[in-house]
Amino acid sequence: MFVQPKKILVVFWGLFFSVAFPGCQTVKYYNQAISGQHRILQSRQPISKITADPNSSEILRQRLTFIMNVRAFAEDDLQLPVSNNYNTYVDLKRPYVAWNVMATPEFSMVPKTWCYPIVGCAAYRGYFAEADADQFAESLQVQGYDVHVGGVTAYSTLGWFDDPVLSTFIRRSKASSAALLFHELAHQVLYTPDDTTFNESFATFVEQEGLRRWQESSGNSAIYNEYLSNYRRQQQFVRLVLKYRQKLELLYQTDFEPTQKRIEKASILEDLRNEFNHLKTKQSGLAAYDGWMNRPLNNAKISGVVAYHDFVPAFGKILAEKDGNLALFYEACRQLAQKEKDERHRILQDVILKMPQTAMTEFHTFRLDR
Repeated sequence: MFVQPKKILVVFWGLFFSVAFPGCQTVKYYNQAISGQHRILQSRQPISKITADPNSSEILRQRLTFIMNVRAFAEDDLQLPVSNNYNTYVDLKRPYVAWNVMATPEFSMVPKTWCYPIVGCAAYRGYFAEADADQFAESLQVQGYDVHVGGVTAYSTLGWFDDPVLSTFIRRSKASSAALLFHELAHQVLYTPDDTTFNESFATFVEQEGLRRWQESSGNSAIYNEYLSNYRRQQQFVRLVLKYRQKLELLYQTDFEPTQKRIEKASILEDLRNEFNHLKTKQSGLAAYDGWMNRPLNNAKISGVVAYHDFVPAFGKILAEKDGNLALFYEACRQLAQKEKDERHRILQDVILKMPQTAMTEFHTFRLDR
């Protein structure tokens, strides 16, 4: 067993949460979060030990070796704070490490938020057990919310613990695994409480730029080309979903009675599915999103589409203004993070408005976990 002294922080936070948040449901929520994180920390094994063991799976050794190469590139070339992250491995024996619950009102695209110590507020509530997530989702549905439960393959503890490589994401393609590693490490460069769009847009841009530089450094264009191919499909899918998101937003601004709004809402969601199926006949790659599209559609699910990419083009412009110097880019982003949220968003939106349309779409991206 691989044990880090930092595990004591888990106990400390457990005591803190129990005292500071005495509500029964709150204590229950934080207890599952603490115990889930603790199990992961206790299960870590050094990757060097696994790769040196001839009895380990050859496929696992190859994948972990690739991750270690990506990790070294992230530290040396992308100047990401690798520290002791991703040098251990945990086999979770389940498809996701956690499940996020998202919710919106029945006639609104504005997500419900929850606030947490240290990290601030976010538009989701995470659970380490799918059954717990489903139970909480059902309680929100009873209150009239549109609810979506989405599986998560990785997350960052923002430097509080040494994050391990998880079995939930190591089975991805090389392009996807490398992108995810860059993304999660980017959160340790910069994380602003109560601003999910800023945080995720920043990390998504670092993920893209990391893969672009990886290609240039390694000469392996196959990995980056795979990413770009997925990216183009994502672009097409995102444009489709945002088109119908706008239709829903316009509907909710009308004076229609609730019954009529429900009928119109169902019609718009059905039109979304129909157009997707039509586009799929022309672009076979879109079938990758069948699982997402064939599961129930609602406001909560659709509202999550935009969370990762709104400001991605602006970060591309900021890096260009710094002549590609990542250290200067990170510092400029940290300065943005120190501003008030509204001012920060206004600055980024102004950057985007001044960009040519071709440049803006070049950096647009989106990720689906489920």
